[in-house]
Amino acid sequence: MKRTQRGITLLGFIIVLAVVGFFAYVGMKLFPMYSEYYSVKAALKGLATDPGTASADPAKIQDLFFRRLYISYSDNVKPEHVKIRRADNGYQMDVQYEVRRPLVFNLDVVGKFHATQMLTRGGDGV
Repeated sequence: MKRTQRGITLLGFIIVLAVVGFFAYVGMKLFPMYSEYYSVKAALKGLATDPGTASADPAKIQDLFFRRLYISYSDNVKPEHVKIRRADNGYQMDVQYEVRRPLVFNLDVVGKFHATQMLTRGGDGV
């Protein structure tokens, strides 16, 4: 009875390890970008639930927004990325920004993010 070996060879293991390592590296580059985006969404949602935010002036709303972002160490969102315009019963706040991170040699990962939140006088943010 002849026994044959079964399993992965050393070369196959190295190739699988390289592919998994590459995707882990890309994930490490993407995770902070998406983490910051979810911090922006949380800050917008928090502003929408605060009573009296929609009756404040736009400069005060923007200041409150950036204070919330400062807590979560978000550094890619700048004041020029934030647009506040009057809506029916309060304001509509739009945050649109782009994040570019180097990946490998001359290749970059680019993330374009956009979040919108209604700030209504009722404080429900809907």
